[in-house]
Amino acid sequence: MGRAGRRVSMAAAGTSLIPAILLATLLTLLRSRRPLPLLTIGAAITGSPMRSSVKNLLRGLSVLCCLLLSVLPAHAQAGFGRVYVASQDGAAISVIDIETQQLIATVDLTALGFNATCKPHHVAVEPDGSHWYVSLIADWRVLKFDRDNNLVGQAEFETPGMLSLDPISDFLYVGRSMAAVSPPTRIGMIERDSMVINEVDVFFARPHAMVANPNGDVVYTASLSENRIATVEPSDGGLELLDVPGETHTFVQFAISPDGNTMVTGGQLSGEILVFDITDPRSPILQTRFALGGQPWHPVYSVDGSVVYFPQRLANTVAVIDASNWELLDQISGGGLYEPHGSAVSDDGRWLFVSGRNTAGEYGDVVEGAKPPGTLNIIDTASRQIVKVFEVPAYAAGVGASARQ
Repeated sequence: MGRAGRRVSMAAAGTSLIPAILLATLLTLLRSRRPLPLLTIGAAITGSPMRSSVKNLLRGLSVLCCLLLSVLPAHAQAGFGRVYVASQDGAAISVIDIETQQLIATVDLTALGFNATCKPHHVAVEPDGSHWYVSLIADWRVLKFDRDNNLVGQAEFETPGMLSLDPISDFLYVGRSMAAVSPPTRIGMIERDSMVINEVDVFFARPHAMVANPNGDVVYTASLSENRIATVEPSDGGLELLDVPGETHTFVQFAISPDGNTMVTGGQLSGEILVFDITDPRSPILQTRFALGGQPWHPVYSVDGSVVYFPQRLANTVAVIDASNWELLDQISGGGLYEPHGSAVSDDGRWLFVSGRNTAGEYGDVVEGAKPPGTLNIIDTASRQIVKVFEVPAYAAGVGASARQ
């Protein structure tokens, strides 16, 4: 083939690639918010000079990008994850941008018609950040918000506590609060799209701890007053009960390893950490247990699964436990870690977020007649140092985080 023939073939091939390359460029524009020169990119793709039809297409896409950037809300343009902190005595949820580490909103529940004593306790967030959920202990509600913090749905459930999203199905699971002395022995299964709720009996008192298996096969819950764990199959209501040895543990909350093979929990009264093999999700097996102390609260795994972080509520520390041999590696303290409660990690594993109840006012300035502030502590997981502390409304409890998009 002659030189002219090769030139025509290359131009034709370049033109055929335009849709795919321009789509990638458009996505880059929307994520970076930088006005990349599409005409220049087009020239590089097709050769110079460009045909007028191609130029017109590129000009049109440039205008489209500008329009989209102007109308999309800031969060959609930036696409960064968020941390949500429920303030149980402050009737509010604080929303913090993970990338900028700035408080971007405080959702006042009283302004939405809920009681000043509604007691928001725990938060669950859709992985894509599109919606988030919060349990209100005293108002008997589980609320659903969109990413712009608009209330878009709710379900009624007596004294709701811990929440967990099913990663496969549409279910949001909810247990009972510690504040409930004698609640029903049922857990809630909420259809997230409609917020219709069904209740499933687990046949033990005060089901509290709650976590869905990553494979979506089962959900686990545990009793506050009995050493029992229930494995529930949402698809058919199947139920298996496991009796756990030892003194009364009072299981607070679970965490499951990223590979889905191990589950941990802590006992408020026993001070023990209990590790279960859940390779067979329907049949947890107690693998080991050991003393930690300090009332281990809401645990969370590191992104790579190498360690587990356990806030120790009475010790004012966060225990860092090696998940390969279950040895205590470190205890993080300082900052606003007073009565540490909830925990979450950023999806890149860089940051650990831990709330602090701070009910005794050991951190921050307490205004006379007002309740002490709660705290959210941002911890660098590499150095295990607290890099920032936010003061949030009183009694910071559950923490939830969305992934970076």
